[in-house]
Amino acid sequence: MNDRSTLRPRMLTVLGTAALLLTACSSADGDDHRTTDGRASHWGKDMGAPEASAFMKVAVPESATEVKGAVQINPQEDIYLLSFVTNEKTAVQVAEDLRPEKALRARNQDLPSPTELFGHLGLAEPQAEKGVRWAGVCPPCVGDSRRSEVQWIEIHVLELDTHKARVYMQAF
Repeated sequence: MNDRSTLRPRMLTVLGTAALLLTACSSADGDDHRTTDGRASHWGKDMGAPEASAFMKVAVPESATEVKGAVQINPQEDIYLLSFVTNEKTAVQVAEDLRPEKALRARNQDLPSPTELFGHLGLAEPQAEKGVRWAGVCPPCVGDSRRSEVQWIEIHVLELDTHKARVYMQAF
């Protein structure tokens, strides 16, 4: 039976459950950086390479140059970006330290549509660069307890010349 006398209590139950779910996802102390300016997505103010490096648990090599980073604040998962220039050997070591199931490799010809994340750092998107190699890893999936809070890290390595490579890292 679906009359008005049973419809209203059902709607109140649904609305109450939805309200409970929404409040359960909000910060108890009201200091949730995801909702500070009301937009769905924005770049974290004063959040750069140190914050991205700390989240990813990746030490930027001391000899690295052109170190850049940013954090995109999103309603569900923040995206951490880190980029630097180092020598090829060090770039490969950084990739190997992530413990990907497959080593750095060229992407398939059918590239995913490039995001516009690294443009925020003044860099071309790594997927659009010719000759870029990449690897991706789910740290919890490979038992990397150092990065248990990280769901995914993707690294791109672009050879700039015979001695230098730009490393692009993205994590959430």
